[in-house]
Amino acid sequence: MAEEILRWQVSNVRDALKLRRVVVISGARQSGKTTLSHQIFPGDADYRTLDDTDMLDFALKDPKGFIIKTGKTMVIDEVQKAPRLIPEIKQAVDRDKSPGQYLLTGSANILTLPAISDSLAGRAKYLRLRPLANGEILDRKPIFLEMAFKTEFPDTIKGFNKADIIDLAFRGGYPEAAVINNLRHRKDWHMDYIKAIISRDLKDIANIRRQDVLESLFEILAAWSARYMEKSQITAAMSINKLTLDSYINTLVSMFMFEKVPPWIKSDYERIGKRPKFFMTDTGVMTSVLGWDPKKVFMSSDQSGKLIETFVFQELAALADLDTKYRLCQYRDRNGQEIDFLLERDDESLLGIEVKAGHNVSMDDFKPQIWFSENIIKNTKPYTGIILYSGDRTIRFSKNMTAVPTAALWAM
Repeated sequence: MAEEILRWQVSNVRDALKLRRVVVISGARQSGKTTLSHQIFPGDADYRTLDDTDMLDFALKDPKGFIIKTGKTMVIDEVQKAPRLIPEIKQAVDRDKSPGQYLLTGSANILTLPAISDSLAGRAKYLRLRPLANGEILDRKPIFLEMAFKTEFPDTIKGFNKADIIDLAFRGGYPEAAVINNLRHRKDWHMDYIKAIISRDLKDIANIRRQDVLESLFEILAAWSARYMEKSQITAAMSINKLTLDSYINTLVSMFMFEKVPPWIKSDYERIGKRPKFFMTDTGVMTSVLGWDPKKVFMSSDQSGKLIETFVFQELAALADLDTKYRLCQYRDRNGQEIDFLLERDDESLLGIEVKAGHNVSMDDFKPQIWFSENIIKNTKPYTGIILYSGDRTIRFSKNMTAVPTAALWAM
């Protein structure tokens, strides 16, 4: 599956290699970074993976010799395994400022790793590769955000009701897992994946003493997806202190297992909250870790709401990553007014997105967005409000408030 799907980030990486000396692609293990690098350089690069024990031994013992180029772009997979390569690459590209010298991939955010003290600032372009978006699987162009700001949607988008969306969410975006039709076998893949991450990959980036605690924490954090985290509840449940909890969460975020969506705070309005919203980065892993059943999720408004909102986050984040003119955030104030997602464009236009798991939408569902437009931005910026729901019709409720099928994220 991964070999057949052209990733959306290919053009961004190719463009960056024409301008920057180093390009860094970061993303969770098994998200397709190696496949992406082969799509960029089909047989025309110097590939070196640090998953190969001989290559890793070479990199650790002789980092200066390891990074000597052969004339082609050098691709180094899993660079976080050999932190000493970074200062050597920095020195090399300071001597030779030509673009496209190194393409580095990592299963952890190297900007946050304590073992990497040198920065490639001004030398490197950093790009994020997420698990497959559904639009990539279907080979559709990533046009949702462009169309959403214009409110240009088809009248109907059929073929994706609530049950279909839940099925897509259960599959997730990891290429190997997404093609497994048997639910139990797919869950086995996800659980083996998590165990491998915790038992093997963590040692490359953090000193985690209690892996058993981290395994338990993983399930608890998965349950907090699409919510504002109450750390006091977690520390009490696990009998750990806040410092340890923060350290473990930051480690999992640096490995792209979880993500914090920042609040929209471009206002001095005193009621605006400052807390990020917490999301798991793959709904397939999420459903497996929580042991959910698709039929029960369909019947549970709480579970289906949490799952579909997390799924929408993953699709929106993949789209927003493609263009720096978009910024993904969320809004919640101290009086309970909340908008699931806000996308701000570089011209300060705002797109608000609410997520509904069900098939019905009314004007009342737009009240938080109307209130935000009138009371926070006070109609001083262009604002477009959308509700994504499980129906198949586009319904315009007012000039800038529209209900849109969730499938518009990938099916246009």
